[in-house]
Amino acid sequence: MKAIAFATNHPRPLGISAPIIPAGPLPTPPNLAAIKQRQQQTWASGDFSVVASRILFTAEQLLETADPRAGDRSLDVATGSGNAALAAARRGCIATGVDYVPALLARGRLRAQTDHLDVTFIEGDAERLPFPDASFDLVTSIYGVMFAPNHQLAANELLRVTRPGGKIALASWTPTGSLGEMFRAVGRHVPPPAGLIPATMWGDETYLRDLFGDRVTTITSQVRQAIFRYPTVEAYINFFRTWYGPTIKSFDALPQERHPALIADMAALARKYNRNPEGSSIAIVCDYLESIITRA
Repeated sequence: MKAIAFATNHPRPLGISAPIIPAGPLPTPPNLAAIKQRQQQTWASGDFSVVASRILFTAEQLLETADPRAGDRSLDVATGSGNAALAAARRGCIATGVDYVPALLARGRLRAQTDHLDVTFIEGDAERLPFPDASFDLVTSIYGVMFAPNHQLAANELLRVTRPGGKIALASWTPTGSLGEMFRAVGRHVPPPAGLIPATMWGDETYLRDLFGDRVTTITSQVRQAIFRYPTVEAYINFFRTWYGPTIKSFDALPQERHPALIADMAALARKYNRNPEGSSIAIVCDYLESIITRA
């Protein structure tokens, strides 16, 4: 496990450094509003709550690291079916989850009722959170806010709703891990919109430092591993083709004759990152960055 800790009092300006602009016509910027609409449809396909049930440990680990106090006001952004919101409620927080997919929020409400937890689930957009400034002591997101098309706007919203001295706790897939490589492999078959910054950049601590700038006092990060276990590589691929919206939509976008090539790339990466001996079930190692950010 790698740990990184640094303060953000640095001379670099907030946001990503401006690139050198080549001569000639400028590229057309991506239509972020249209991208967000397509994303909403993507996450509403399949049933992400089935995938989320396999990564509960990430939420429990993140909340342990964030170490909230009972009575803290917590918000989980892009909560899906509520993993981190429920984890916060288990620790005595006054918990809220926000997402833009109503069906997933309904799943979260059912889970809260089943677990006898008091969680408020609200429909809303990570880039325009429906809460006043400084509303929360702790704001979390697990593999969620990283997919917002406008990274800077999403980071600004996380900061806005966090009280001074409060914490932002994030878990994000890294650009160099198996999920980052998988997203790039899928992108070779179904290219993402031109100009869109990869979601996995949230899993790079230097990028987070640029996003949040001098509006936070510290960022402490560590790389952790999530393990996806399946009896076979084929079972892994079938699971994500059945339940995970982005995988479903990627296959839908391809003509049938090109499906085998994408399946082959997914299978090759699963075998590359499998830590189990050949011939047994698979355990795919997926790096993610866990970050605790303190609001200035």
